[in-house]
Amino acid sequence: MQFSTNVEKLKPSATIAVSTLAKRLAAEGRDIVNLSTGEPDFDTPDFISRAAIEGIRSGWTRYTAPAGLPELRKAIAAHLSSRAGRALDWNGVVVTSGVKQALFNTIFTLFGPGDEVLIAAPYWTTYPDLVNIARAEPKTVFGAESNDFKITAADLEAASSEHTLGLILNSPCNPTGAVYSLEELEAITVWARDRGVWLISDEIYRNIYHDDDREAAGGVLDLPQSSVGDFVLLDGASKSYAMTGWRIGYSYSSPELAQKFTALQSQITSNTSTPSQAAALEAFSNIDEAQASIAAMSVAFTRRRDLVTARMDELMPGVPYTRPHGAFYLYFRVDGFFDDDVRDATAWCSRLLESQGVALVPGAAFGDDRWVRMSFATSDDVLEDAFKRIATMVSTGVVS
Repeated sequence: MQFSTNVEKLKPSATIAVSTLAKRLAAEGRDIVNLSTGEPDFDTPDFISRAAIEGIRSGWTRYTAPAGLPELRKAIAAHLSSRAGRALDWNGVVVTSGVKQALFNTIFTLFGPGDEVLIAAPYWTTYPDLVNIARAEPKTVFGAESNDFKITAADLEAASSEHTLGLILNSPCNPTGAVYSLEELEAITVWARDRGVWLISDEIYRNIYHDDDREAAGGVLDLPQSSVGDFVLLDGASKSYAMTGWRIGYSYSSPELAQKFTALQSQITSNTSTPSQAAALEAFSNIDEAQASIAAMSVAFTRRRDLVTARMDELMPGVPYTRPHGAFYLYFRVDGFFDDDVRDATAWCSRLLESQGVALVPGAAFGDDRWVRMSFATSDDVLEDAFKRIATMVSTGVVS
């Protein structure tokens, strides 16, 4: 069958594929520990769910404007303004069906054939595929492993060319959990500003932060305005408010660019689900309850971070991993266990799933098939069980 060139490079999402397989095996009766899914294991907070129910009963079941409910866009703008320390124009907010749609809107609007988009790696699996859909050229940029793979302005300068038009940066990072300091982030934004490069800042994990006394990781709005050129901020409700299935993301940019996003979105989805927008309005407006929910989840995620890193040191000593400072993933290297039958992390993960019933995502999804990603967004007991199973398989391996 012949398909268009629009999808000739398109691959299914690797993370979703692994999660789907794990769920299918579990449905068939296999004892599966699924650590492949990138979503909180908590239920959506009750105050948010109640707002959606009340919205449905009040008739919030019809189309909204393509960019979203004005009330919700204003609430998001107020939320962002409190971070930035200045008033932000709510006309720059576009509500989307998850951050993935906001990312698509951004890439499809800004880039096209002949344009080069730098992607900080390891990267979320969707970034290069969406750049390919826009017929632009994705180019991965790896930072030093000793620096948790965080890139620098020097790395970007070495990787860029006259065709470079964009940079996608994710902090906290999926899959490594690395978090850029404000100083590191500012050096990158200044480079992008001076080179005339669009900065796409994916901050969906910003509130899942494990270090010092800050409530959240720093982002582009925490920097001096003079240090930042053209940018698009991407965020949403999925991770912070345990609302993955509600599909609420958003972009913040200049109102002029937001109009283009809105026009594109009006031809694709019309608008994000109206009851979901009602729920999100409560999440972004009821600040006290929202912060209490985020804080409770963050405590659990940090405890689990400490648990999985302790088990790595105890059960898999010598295996390299990045200590997560944000998000809820552990990224570790498994090429020390390769043999004649297992030559990459994809094969290693297949063996782990077949022999021990543990589902992880191979690093091929993130740009390096020597590594694997484990989600620790699950209970302590499940994590303990998973590490026992992994240790059983690797106990005969050799770490190089």
